[in-house]
Amino acid sequence: MWYAIISEDVENSLPLRSSARAAHLARMQGLVADGRLLIAGPHPAIDSDDPGPAGFTGSLVVVDFPSLEEAKAWAATDPYVDAGVYSKVTVKPFKCVLP
Repeated sequence: MWYAIISEDVENSLPLRSSARAAHLARMQGLVADGRLLIAGPHPAIDSDDPGPAGFTGSLVVVDFPSLEEAKAWAATDPYVDAGVYSKVTVKPFKCVLP
């Protein structure tokens, strides 16, 4: 089943994100390779594809897992969690209707 992982950043998270970005993206590539990632990306803090020093306010990942518990366990071990980027992470079932 698909699960939405909705994360909210701490204030001024850009330096923390930068330090953990390579490990975070490598982990995401594993999901891509397994065919389990539907969509993933950050929420820019301003209305721009490249927010520069304004940074980001959080992230959205929609990924396939066998259970909610496994999705929560995976989300809890994200390199951004370890680096202190996120203040809150919510994981909930997601039903893909369109396209």
